[in-house]
Amino acid sequence: MANDTRYDAGMTLEACLPDHLRGPTTSITKIAGGLSGAGVYRVEATDHVYVLKVASEGEPIEAWRQSLEIQRRAGDAGVAPRVIHHDEARRAVVSEHVVNRGFAPRLFNPETRDDAIRQLGETIRRVHALPLPADAVWRDPRDMIAPMRAQLATFALPSFVRTTIDEVLEQTPPPRERPLVTSHNDANPSNLVFDGERLLLLDWDMAGPNDPFYDLAAVALFLRMDDPTASALIAAYDAAPPAALPEGFVYTRRLVAALCATIFLHLARQAGHAGGDIPADRAPTLRDVYGLMASSALAPNTADGAWAFALALVRTISTT
Repeated sequence: MANDTRYDAGMTLEACLPDHLRGPTTSITKIAGGLSGAGVYRVEATDHVYVLKVASEGEPIEAWRQSLEIQRRAGDAGVAPRVIHHDEARRAVVSEHVVNRGFAPRLFNPETRDDAIRQLGETIRRVHALPLPADAVWRDPRDMIAPMRAQLATFALPSFVRTTIDEVLEQTPPPRERPLVTSHNDANPSNLVFDGERLLLLDWDMAGPNDPFYDLAAVALFLRMDDPTASALIAAYDAAPPAALPEGFVYTRRLVAALCATIFLHLARQAGHAGGDIPADRAPTLRDVYGLMASSALAPNTADGAWAFALALVRTISTT
């Protein structure tokens, strides 16, 4: 049985589970996690597999409650793994385990591409149709990044990176075209799971009110969609014919890239990266980074991986 050292003496991960999942045959194994600092574990019990997620220390209880409520509603709507147990005192959530059969291969296979785009657009629409918790609060993404941006003032960055991020974050947003919705707010490929029939989203820590273009722009960016493909995604979302990309989507796509790049730069610096200078045309592309990640030559949770990911994200918008 694995123990989590963030708990006091005698407190184990098994204590985060409901009674019927505890016992001598239960096994808990840490899953290679992401960047949030939460602990994610595979739980095998009673011939079934579950996922246990324990929030990082210091996460505000209000934010945890909001993401849990939205995840619960998403699970009931079939767009997230279903929540089967939660423990507020330990900030722990147990959900069903979903076997991932791969969404990206469907998207990049010409024979299944159109259906994959349709399913992605429809799934995001179902997420956005979830009712928001009554006390949910919208947070401007630009305000969320401000402290990290200030800390990067003394970090050695390529000139194209600093210039591009500054331009995007200082740009006046266009008038909002659509009302706020329940947004996942971290719709990157690692959080998309296709079980053979359903497309679900994982990791609801950031879920809350946002412009509907935020999730659409995020998946379009991270899945390297060109403008015609992004237009087809929005058409699937709206159940309407493809049209020119809305101004709000174009702006938000650049904003997502700048914000995520800033986060990865901050992580790179925290991990000990020295920074440096490099021209834009020599920076890695997202295709480069994904290729290195696929071959296990690069990991985004390392100093070099976070640095490369940040440069690749900025490169996607440095000439657009």
